[in-house]
Amino acid sequence: MAKCLTKYFGAMQYDSEAVWRFPEGLPAFEAERTFIPIEHPTTRPLVYLQSLTTPEVCFVGLPVKSIVGDYKLELSEEDRELIGLSGEAALDPGADGILCLALITIRENGTTANLMAPVVANLRTGQAVQAISPAGCYSHQHPLG
Repeated sequence: MAKCLTKYFGAMQYDSEAVWRFPEGLPAFEAERTFIPIEHPTTRPLVYLQSLTTPEVCFVGLPVKSIVGDYKLELSEEDRELIGLSGEAALDPGADGILCLALITIRENGTTANLMAPVVANLRTGQAVQAISPAGCYSHQHPLG
């Protein structure tokens, strides 16, 4: 097993098959292309996306369906190709080998989730992308709690 230093959990071992690869990085973090998702029993359903390149870079996310039960995932053709999904069939986050996370922002005036541009991972290929919904029906500042 490989080992990495994490922002919140210190040194951790991880299975190389668990690595998510972002072919284009994340917006504003284009150099960050490899992450491991970390789920900690005491903070479920939170998922920490820990950079394998920079220990200080760790995003916190929630599965979109834990926020909006009937969330409709839409991906552009380009994003589908980036993560190895073919066709135009509807995607069901949490099923079909797809994990869809809304990144969380914590501010003094409240916590929000970015449902407009979730992180979408194809768990079969380990490829992931932060995908802006072409429909634009969700907010990048959806209030939590």
